[in-house]
Amino acid sequence: MAKVKTEYTCQNCGSHFSKWMGQCSRCGEWNTIVEEVIESSSKEKAWQTDSKSPSTGKSKVRAVKDFIPDRSERFSSADPELDRVLGGGIVEGSVTLVGGEPGIGKSTLLLQMALGISSKVLYVSGEESEQQVQMRARRIGIRNEECYLLTATSTQEIFQQIKSQDPDILIVDSIQTLHSQLIESAPGSVSQIRQCSSELIQFAKETGTPVFLIGHITKEGQIAGPKLLEHMVDTVLQFEGDRHHIYRLLRAHKNRFGSTHEIGIYEMHGEGMRAVANPSQLLLSERDADLSGNAVAATLEGIRPMLIEIQALCSTAVYGTPQRSTTGFDTRRLNMLLAVLEKRCGFRLATKDVFLNITGGIKVDDPAIDLAVVAAILSSNEDIALSPRTCFAAEVGLSGELRPVPRLEQRISEAEKLGFEEIVCSGHSKWSAKGVSIKVLEFNKVEDVFQHLFG
Repeated sequence: MAKVKTEYTCQNCGSHFSKWMGQCSRCGEWNTIVEEVIESSSKEKAWQTDSKSPSTGKSKVRAVKDFIPDRSERFSSADPELDRVLGGGIVEGSVTLVGGEPGIGKSTLLLQMALGISSKVLYVSGEESEQQVQMRARRIGIRNEECYLLTATSTQEIFQQIKSQDPDILIVDSIQTLHSQLIESAPGSVSQIRQCSSELIQFAKETGTPVFLIGHITKEGQIAGPKLLEHMVDTVLQFEGDRHHIYRLLRAHKNRFGSTHEIGIYEMHGEGMRAVANPSQLLLSERDADLSGNAVAATLEGIRPMLIEIQALCSTAVYGTPQRSTTGFDTRRLNMLLAVLEKRCGFRLATKDVFLNITGGIKVDDPAIDLAVVAAILSSNEDIALSPRTCFAAEVGLSGELRPVPRLEQRISEAEKLGFEEIVCSGHSKWSAKGVSIKVLEFNKVEDVFQHLFG
């Protein structure tokens, strides 16, 4: 009998070592290195019930020009927001990993897709019982009669059921609960996640069946398991949002079949996840025109323009050291903008606390909202309310200049559609004024914008 080979693997970063150590030399974490089996005596493919491969022919070398594109390689998921994030629909044979915090709505979204799509779906639940999944399914509403449920954690058992059911789509909730009999490690370990993912990816590629995997995340917000997992799959989707808000953002961090800048916006309700067709109108629905410190920015997520409200509060520092706090915005970016206002524009903000918030619980990293952030800070500092019919779209440079932003026409069109009367942008922007009824104000410096807003 062959000797079983083992190695020591860091459960945080997946690094391999020849002996046990208290601290991982790669990621610096303590007590994350465990001993795991790396070689098994069985060489049989896990997703097959016999030793024969379903592929009857050998792989051949073909010229790229000989490939004929198949227009039917994508099909709709019956969810317009999910289709948008995936790049136009589900691709046959693709493997999609969905991550997010506990309770954010990962299982609800995929179960809702399984119950709404007109395809045969096998939903594998390794965390919840049949009764729990059925309760959620009744709440969402069952529209797909060919949605089947399996509660199992062994990949060998799952593949046996797949062979008998022959589903069009496979959903696994979650990848951290699965275990393979080919290796002797605990479920959730790096070796088990790597082995189970490899078996599911091999099944998807050889049969053309789309596979959706739900993944847990660590306290740092990264998907649990080896980083190799994100490289192995085709698409990585991340659920974002604040538990105290009903809005959820589905963002593509990796997509081999589409753009990685697309987002889908949902509202969390008792009946499931409801797609938001016009997020700008919802995010601006509770505005008050008489309060200072509020400004509206025209941002862009992927190809979708969106207007968001930015709130700022400037007050005298009580404890000596000024505080800088943000929600939904990069704190380092805020410090840079405050330094620009202090150095280039002469505004004395070094002794004041500055708090910044993007309403709706969403996070934005678009540099085009810089001018709106500056306008909100100056409005709070001067205690003068801005016009509720004015929005902003420009990047602020280190010299206090206004820099142009991409796709300005789409931002202007979105602002015009929502009834705004003027939009402030950079004087160096290149855009077409054809058919635009909104007033476009162009400035080159932050000081000019201040003179226009506050006189």
